[in-house]
This record gives sequence, structure tokens and C-alpha cells, in this order.
Amino acid sequence: MLTRRDWLRTSAAAGAALTLNPDILRALGRQEMMTRMIPGTDERLPIVGLGSSATFSRVARGDDTSALAAVLRALVDNGGTVFDTAPSYGSSEEVAGRLATELGITDRIFWATKVNVARRGGGADPAAARAQIERSFEYFGVDEMELMQVHNLGDMAVQMPIIEELKAEGRIRYIGTTLTPRGPQYAGLMQAMRDYPLDFIGVDYAVDNTDAADEVLPLAQELGIGVLVYVPFGRTRLWSRVGDREVPAWASDFGANSWAQFFIKFAAAHPAVTCVTPATSRAEHMIDNLGAGLGRLPDEDEQQRMIEYVDALPQAG
Repeated sequence: MLTRRDWLRTSAAAGAALTLNPDILRALGRQEMMTRMIPGTDERLPIVGLGSSATFSRVARGDDTSALAAVLRALVDNGGTVFDTAPSYGSSEEVAGRLATELGITDRIFWATKVNVARRGGGADPAAARAQIERSFEYFGVDEMELMQVHNLGDMAVQMPIIEELKAEGRIRYIGTTLTPRGPQYAGLMQAMRDYPLDFIGVDYAVDNTDAADEVLPLAQELGIGVLVYVPFGRTRLWSRVGDREVPAWASDFGANSWAQFFIKFAAAHPAVTCVTPATSRAEHMIDNLGAGLGRLPDEDEQQRMIEYVDALPQAG
């Protein structure tokens, strides 16, 4: 297995990675990634992981997936473990599982995926749900899955008992559900948090989208439910807003040396959040993202300053 130093020297991403702040690379080499406890357990997760929607999914559909191999290698060799995916993300599950096997890193990844075969206007077929889950096991090449979530609250009455059953059998370690739309739809998520024995939820949260902090994240703390944060960049919305601006100098006080780190540190700073999982298909971006897990997180006053700074920027077109 390649060491981190060997990988940086030999991978196609080495040149780009080495253009990053050298303090990031040195600190990553010392494995100083911040971690958060999974509520109710003695297991800790790195606060920065990897998502597989967006660009990761687009590259996974192509013929050349070598860039994704470099991303996965960058994740595990620089202190990350959590890989979040879903059957609805195209070929992401299948490609990630194959690449992890080829790289020999399958057992170094915290596999987090989802199930949802519910159709709009109709319910979920239990047999189809079980078949989808089994395909995920096959893609990852594992007998035990770290996390299975019902995607976007899809027919919870049918699909949640199935993953509860698999957890009881020891095939799934943690169960949960997700919801990424904003606003009033959070009522359904909060009801599910009260009705089911969830270990995790997955939810959107970003410096310009803090709706979840009103009720969802406090409820997760109250009930002892872990939280995966999705789209901390607002997909591409925040990149459009900051444009070519430099990261404000005061962000270095809490170790944010890039906009990616600025956005991820904000999301990770909420005490309910267990791990932030931005998607990327570039190894240098993966390393930059992981840099957000170094140093410290912004305090409440700094978080408010971050919100006000972004609010003052022009809205994305």
C-alpha cells in the first residue's frame, strides 16, 4: 500500500495538491484531523468526509475513473473515512466500490449509503428495497455496512423496518434517514426523528442556508442522533457568490485558508454535526476539504461574522 508521501509523489494529482498551503499538507501528514463522537457510542468519525453526487457522479458515469481513484486514496490517506453515496447517484456506488477494492482500502472506508424505491404517488415495494440494499453490499464488497439511510424519507413505513431488521441481524451498524429540501419539509424529518430509533440523519446546512439550525439540529442533539451535512457549498451557489474574492484575512484565525475550508468549517462548527460530506471529483480538492478538519472551528461570534459576510455578497445568478 502506498504511503501518503508516495501517493503525493506519484499520483496524477500531485502537482495540484502540492500547490496547496504547505501547512495543510504537513498537518495532514501528522493526522491531526478533528473527530466527533457518534452519539450513544464510543466511535468517533473525522469531521470531513466525501460525498458522491454532483461531479463525482458525473465522472463515475464516464470511461476514465482514475480521478476518482485518486480522490478515494486522498480521503483515506489524509485522515478521512466517511464516504456518502446513494443508488440514485448514478454509478457512484458501483464505481467507488470497485475502485476501493482495486486500491485495497475497502476496510478503511465508513460506507454510508441509502435506500429508496418509493415511487411518486405510490409506496415502496419491500422486495425491491431489499434488492437495492443487497446491490449496495455487492458493490462495496462488504458483509457489514456502516450506515444505511432511507433517502429523503421515502415510504418510511415500509423501508425503515427493513433496515432496522438488517441492523438487528448485524449486517448494518447504523440506520437513519435523509432530507435535503429546505424549509417546511423539515417537519416530516423531525417527526421521523421522534418516531424511529435513528442513529443518523442527513441534512443540508451551509453558511447561507442555516434553516436546519432552527429546530432540526437541536432536536438531533436532544435525541442523540448523529448528523451528516450535505452540500456545504450550496452545490455551486456559494462559489458563484464569492467569485474570485480572496478569503477574508480574519478567517485564518480559525484556520480557514481557502473558501472550501471556510464553508466546511462553518458547517462543522455546529455541535450537532458529526461529519460534513462535500462531493468532489478532484484529489487536490479532497485534500483542501480535509484541511477544514485541522486546527479549530469558528466559535459562535465567528460563525455569525461568517454569515454576515456571505449575506452581504451578491446573490448567485
